Amino acid sequence: MKEVRYFYVPDAAKVKELPQDEATHATRVLRLKEGDEVFLQDGDGCFYKAEITESQGKHCHYRITDSLPQDKSWSGRIHLAMAPTKMMDRVEWLAEKGTEIGCDEFSFLSCKFSERKQMRSDRLEKIVVSAMKQSRKAWKPQVNDLEAFSDFVSMPRKGKKYICHCYDEIGRKDLYSELKSLDKDEEVTVLVGPEGDFSIDEVISAMNAGYVSVTLGDARLRTETAALSAIMMMQLSKRM
Repeated sequence: MKEVRYFYVPDAAKVKELPQDEATHATRVLRLKEGDEVFLQDGDGCFYKAEITESQGKHCHYRITDSLPQDKSWSGRIHLAMAPTKMMDRVEWLAEKGTEIGCDEFSFLSCKFSERKQMRSDRLEKIVVSAMKQSRKAWKPQVNDLEAFSDFVSMPRKGKKYICHCYDEIGRKDLYSELKSLDKDEEVTVLVGPEGDFSIDEVISAMNAGYVSVTLGDARLRTETAALSAIMMMQLSKRM
């Protein structure tokens, strides 16, 4: 059976040509030619079956033959905000796996104990697109630039908001129990701190801004593991 090729094309129903990176891959790596069938993902909930009409150099044009709207496999909106780790490959791993599992938005926080104060969101964007194509997701997560913790928590947000931390002196609820009690269509934002955790002052300021203090369980987790666990909990609570 011939392998099905997927390409990410925002506004696929309007533009009729693959973006340059995708076109280069299609023409120079896959050697697709006129008449070959491909599938397009617009990242906004729809697949398209298409036929290559022109393939030359950095340009690859197509004609849509069928529109295939997809049903989202989870309800509501899942938003993870985490402090990036010192080793960027761990953040990239989280973005890849979170996309495969299903997440609507990734945000990144510069916190008091953060070891990384700079980050290239454009590279993460490429990793997310690649994971979206490989896992055949119809929705592409939004990838936001790094921002100060104080700016993030002070911004009004819809739905329920949670901050995960390890301070025993601050009361914490179980995140999964909290999520299961919500309406499945509720928008949810979960904050995960750096390797050294949020500062106590950051936790308190988040709580003052309406974030609920929560725990992910008894185990002490690495930042990227905690972030992926939070995504899994949000996913499970919105599927059951």
